[in-house]
Amino acid sequence: MPNIFSSIENIRFNIFELHKIQDILNSEYYQDHDEESLDMVLSSVMDVAEKDMYPVFREMDEKPAYYEDGKVIIHPAVDKMLKIATDNGWLGSHFDYDDGGSRVPMMLSGAASYIMACANNNVGGYIGLTAGAANLIITFGTQELKDLYVPKMLSGDWTGTMALTEPQAGSSLSDITTKAIPQEDGSYKIVGQKIFISGGDGPNVDNIIHLTLARIEGAPAGTKGISLFVVPKNRISADGSLEDNDVITAGDFQKMGQKGYSTVHLSYGEKNNCHGWMVGVENRGLAHMFQMMNGARLDVGLTAAGVATAAYYHSLQYAKERPQGRKLSKDGTKDVSQQQTTIINHPDVRRMLLLQKSVIEGAFSLITECYKLEDQERILEGEAKEEAHLLLELLTPMAKTYPAEMGQVAITNGLQIYGGYGFCTEFPLQQYYRDIRIMSLYEGTTGIQSLDLLGRKVTMQNGRAMQILTQRISETMAASASYDDLKPYAAKLQAKLEMVQEVMTYLLPFAMKGDYEKYLADASIFMQMASNIVIAWQWLKMGVAAKEILLTKSKVGLASSFYESKIETMKYYYKYELPKVDACKEILTNPEDVTLSKSAEANILFS
Repeated sequence: MPNIFSSIENIRFNIFELHKIQDILNSEYYQDHDEESLDMVLSSVMDVAEKDMYPVFREMDEKPAYYEDGKVIIHPAVDKMLKIATDNGWLGSHFDYDDGGSRVPMMLSGAASYIMACANNNVGGYIGLTAGAANLIITFGTQELKDLYVPKMLSGDWTGTMALTEPQAGSSLSDITTKAIPQEDGSYKIVGQKIFISGGDGPNVDNIIHLTLARIEGAPAGTKGISLFVVPKNRISADGSLEDNDVITAGDFQKMGQKGYSTVHLSYGEKNNCHGWMVGVENRGLAHMFQMMNGARLDVGLTAAGVATAAYYHSLQYAKERPQGRKLSKDGTKDVSQQQTTIINHPDVRRMLLLQKSVIEGAFSLITECYKLEDQERILEGEAKEEAHLLLELLTPMAKTYPAEMGQVAITNGLQIYGGYGFCTEFPLQQYYRDIRIMSLYEGTTGIQSLDLLGRKVTMQNGRAMQILTQRISETMAASASYDDLKPYAAKLQAKLEMVQEVMTYLLPFAMKGDYEKYLADASIFMQMASNIVIAWQWLKMGVAAKEILLTKSKVGLASSFYESKIETMKYYYKYELPKVDACKEILTNPEDVTLSKSAEANILFS
């Protein structure tokens, strides 16, 4: 089956030419790798994606995960993919050698995950969550916990999850009620319910390790009283055998999309025999869990970008093949004696394709930027390390939200290109549309991410992260000054940056006087504004890189048209997408309190 779900050329451009992974490989920590060996990994992942993952993508939708006799049944391809991933060392490949990894840069690991997300977004979550749970144990767990759980997780014999949400407590983790009762042997009895647990059951493995948030009896109220526990589905006996740990699968949620990926309701301690072991420091569980949550947020953004990418390449293929209508003559009429033209020759279809291309490639570049910051955090020291950390903190909510939200817009345009066929199950766009819808809900809704961005990340350390971001954007604008045809785009970006400053000048006084509702009321609009500017920055970076390569003829194996298409797509983004910043500014500085006024609730109820 041909690859119509991604572009290995674009991935290579991002990793090797745009974000320059060689900068990372020059460090002592990553010195065992070179570009050639990492490119071989990408080729290997693409080969598996083409042969094993993509061919069952639609079948996993048609034969979804389901609950039967106390267990979730999933498509057998998941077990096959887990085995392939572990046999090739992809699961936890970015871990240190001492922890069972290969010290692969996160830039490369992320690119591999992106390929898998493009091919089949039902599978990657099982791999990513297991790696994330294992990494949490490595970071905060005792040596005993590491020895007991991590090797089995990285071998694929056991999988992992993160268990936060409860029926009465969604994003409001202050309200979780799952109890942890101390025992004499150092364990805790766990009693409670967790819902929406991705990958919580289904894989044909010996054990599933749930990293679970719970409250020790007598702990402080709110998030200050939450602790983190390893709660295995089967606990390990003294002789090394496994015994039931009273973690019951109560059901699997049936969803509109990602049907091949199980989403489970778990019940802990119905027989008063569920045991967990604390990870890290008592009452610091949420702070510990943020390591996995932040990683998961990038994973969600990456997956959303992958789903939208696959939809784009299907749309592009369809537009090249579908004859419909005729091109207009100079007098505005159609010559019906002429053969029909393929729809890619219609300007409006090209606009929709360029929208898709600008969203997916801009999003992937931003996510790669974030993974490079993760790598820099590991290898840099002092102020440079701190800057990488702060910038990553600021960009993460945007890297999660932009692909999730604008990916939906991109796929909607793909459906429009297909016309009525796009609405039919015979074609895949409707599945991509259903699959991506969950991405803006996973790991904190768009509203939650927006509150985090404006309420925490923008203001942390008196706005230092924003200052770092502005400096990085300014550096890209300065680099573009070397090319006359790119200067106008730098000027446009500079103007939008100044609008952000105007917005913050208007909003910050509300926060300073304690009117946080006013300050945060339109946080989601600020998210749109900031994300749009950050993606424009990525596109200017791509324009500069492409221009440099075209002029120096330093490209390796790619046609000039590939780099020219980068510049043309950048122009599309600056004409059609960047101007939306102006509308966001107008909303954010409008003094009317439409959603805060006393009559707002009454008006909504009246309607």
